[in-house]
Amino acid sequence: MAELKCILWDVDGTLADTERDGHRVAFNMAFDEAGHAREWDVPTYGELLEVTGGKERIKFDIERGGMPDMEHEEVAGLHARKTIHYQSLIAEGRIPLRPGVRRLLEEAYEAGITLGVATTTTPAALDALIEHSLGKEWFDRFAVLAAGDIVPAKKPAPDIYTYAMEQLGVNPENTLALEDSENGWKAANAAGLKCVVTVNDYTRNHDFTGADLVVSELGEPEGEAVEVLQDLHTLDVHHVKLSHLKAIMHD
Repeated sequence: MAELKCILWDVDGTLADTERDGHRVAFNMAFDEAGHAREWDVPTYGELLEVTGGKERIKFDIERGGMPDMEHEEVAGLHARKTIHYQSLIAEGRIPLRPGVRRLLEEAYEAGITLGVATTTTPAALDALIEHSLGKEWFDRFAVLAAGDIVPAKKPAPDIYTYAMEQLGVNPENTLALEDSENGWKAANAAGLKCVVTVNDYTRNHDFTGADLVVSELGEPEGEAVEVLQDLHTLDVHHVKLSHLKAIMHD
């Protein structure tokens, strides 16, 4: 039986509902600021989430005719301005953590589980979320913050997970991933990790075949029971606890 020694967290959509009300809004602010008559509405951004990475989404929208052609430097500049707007949205308290995230993080930290982040979001955006939504102490509590372009291939490639585990010196059989999307689940699976998925409005209909547990959210003890969408282990889940994660690793 494998022992749970490490949990690696995705960020966007997993720690917080950052996509619809954070990144999407910030992209539109950057477009408007640069004079582009382009707005990504909620359905459009849902389509663009099939592409991993912010700069890659801009390039994809250009290629399909949604935005005018531009040089790589202009794309990078737009993305940099978007990140600044995103940080402002977080600092204003407009992007709270998802239910159960803080509870489970604290439970795992107090139990001595190594915690890390494996995300394609930029380091600046990650730092802003940690500082304003979790608290500065979590910069020390996370043993690794693997983010952005630190690896060449983004999810669904396993590179970011492989990198994080190498930095921590942990093995896949002792590590669990927390994700929210099909690309994230594929990345974790390709890295040899078991995976718990917390879906959101954008990812509920993704294919998570093979994921160990798929729920609507992590939930709270005093709240309504989470919706269990897929469970390979037949756990009794009202809200996801550390004991559930340990049980998944033991199978």
